[in-house]
Amino acid sequence: MMVPMTTLALAALPADIPSPTTGAINLGPFPIRGYALCILLGIVVAVWITDRRMRTRGGEPGQVLDVAAYAVVAGIIGGRLYHVITTPDPYWGPDGNPVDALKIWQGGLGIWGAIALGALGAWIGCRRAGVRFLDFADAAAPGVAVAQGIGRWGNWFNNELYGAPTDKPWGLVIHEWDQGAGRAVRDAEGNAVVLGTYQPTFLYESVFVLLLAVALLLIERRFRLARGQLFGLYVAGYPIGRIIIEKMRTDEAELILGQRLNVWTSILVFLLGLAIVWYTGRRARRTPEDAAADTEDPAPQPSTM
Repeated sequence: MMVPMTTLALAALPADIPSPTTGAINLGPFPIRGYALCILLGIVVAVWITDRRMRTRGGEPGQVLDVAAYAVVAGIIGGRLYHVITTPDPYWGPDGNPVDALKIWQGGLGIWGAIALGALGAWIGCRRAGVRFLDFADAAAPGVAVAQGIGRWGNWFNNELYGAPTDKPWGLVIHEWDQGAGRAVRDAEGNAVVLGTYQPTFLYESVFVLLLAVALLLIERRFRLARGQLFGLYVAGYPIGRIIIEKMRTDEAELILGQRLNVWTSILVFLLGLAIVWYTGRRARRTPEDAAADTEDPAPQPSTM
């Protein structure tokens, strides 16, 4: 009796998505954290995409790196500050350790803080490099979305950011995790302790932001946008998916009026994105004289760093 190929193919599919039992690879005395590698890879890809897009806008070689030096450092600081402020118990709670707030390689970068301070750092970098901030922001928006999609896989290495239990084929196996050691807890026989199979919300967000990056590129190609509007669409677009995914998560979070803090933040950021789209479009429709006066930069000297 012959078994249909479709049946064999379905039988070959994994019953769930496995997770690593260790979040780091030890090269001698130096641990290489998967979380940090994902963040760094995302940054490299974002800078590369932004550089290519800036050159099509008349940018000069090296300008994106000059700006990124400010944006990346500020973004990492902002992301960590947001995480520590909104999730204080591991650091300031009864069993917390304030020193752990400095251990960013163990995970914990809030995207809202990273975007806010990262944008401020980019603005400072643009001023020093002689680049229009909105031109840089438009060029960077798709790359930043791609970087988020890559960076989310750092949560996979740390067995974190998952939703409710599920028996779907795309369910994510989660281990009991020793955050300090960066690996799964093991039982008396040396086997990694499995907590269960859960919705892979990190994966959902990764797919969403990658689709968002594609959508931004298609919109830019299809429509004539004012300077800054593509950036505004990114700012407004990301919270749409984040709200849905945030409602699926089951990890502990600060609640305000029964909703997770990140849900309220997403709503505010969505409105901010709409405001950016409206304002930049309105400014572009003003008289050429007013628009030129409003957008003209004071021609700062390029940075030598």
